Amino acid sequence: MLLRRRDALALAAGGVAAVALPGRVYATPLAPGMRFVSVGDWGRQGHDEQRAVGVAMGRAAEIHRSTWTLSLGDNFYEDGVQGTDDPQWRGSFEDIYDAPSLRSPWRVILGNHDYRGDVQAQLDYGSRDTRWSMPARYYARTEHLADGTPCDLFFIDTNPFLSRYRHSKVRVDGQDPAAQLAWLERSLAASRAPWKIVIGHHPIHTADGAPTEEPELIASLKPVLERYGVRVYLNGHIHNLQHIRVGSVDYVTNGGGSKLIHLYPVRPGAWGAETHGFMTATLTPDTFAFEFKGASGEPLYSASVSRTA
Repeated sequence: MLLRRRDALALAAGGVAAVALPGRVYATPLAPGMRFVSVGDWGRQGHDEQRAVGVAMGRAAEIHRSTWTLSLGDNFYEDGVQGTDDPQWRGSFEDIYDAPSLRSPWRVILGNHDYRGDVQAQLDYGSRDTRWSMPARYYARTEHLADGTPCDLFFIDTNPFLSRYRHSKVRVDGQDPAAQLAWLERSLAASRAPWKIVIGHHPIHTADGAPTEEPELIASLKPVLERYGVRVYLNGHIHNLQHIRVGSVDYVTNGGGSKLIHLYPVRPGAWGAETHGFMTATLTPDTFAFEFKGASGEPLYSASVSRTA
């Protein structure tokens, strides 16, 4: 069920400014900034509305003038890929996201379903399709805005942090979450970029609360984000669309790329919708503005996060 947009005052009470969506967004000149589109939890050979979302995403990326695409993990269901020649590369990726506007670089992370297959194949696939970029299981990039302002993006692998995946089909055994956490803390401490954004597959906090939050990530990752001034955490895994601010961090769940899951009651001051969709985002020196769009490209919700809490 698609939830109605919540009252702007409710969001403002939570410290997040809701942005009214004009009826004709294309007539307004686009402000300068780093522009990208994002989708999570998508790879189902075009089924469960994946193809519709992909088509709408291509149209939106062109209008938005997106320069890259963010994939939030669970790139291939149910069991990842079995090699760089797996038919899913064509059926779930190349033939779905084939719009010229989506031929820009894809920055990719791993989800739990990817760990049920050949992770190395996803790391290697960039040598066959240059838009696919996943140089390591976790990594960082520095992007520069038009005025030269740097933004540090940290792409993490949340799977090894979750004890339920040990000795399971999600083959995280051998991965060292303590080493990754130390890397993240060192990297954030060393960053002098005005913007620091962390990207992971699993949620930390969610708009619908305890049923979908990850206590182990709240314990391990949340204090690091807050300590080093991270303002935005982007994730997938939960197959719907959500936004909530907790403390000084805005948590944005973008998992509507294909099959949906139930949305529990949304907490006051937060927003969520049990619907397919994706996200467009614009980063400027002062704000991170994003908009959720549905499977037909219709606007659902938008918000703007200030760089300073």
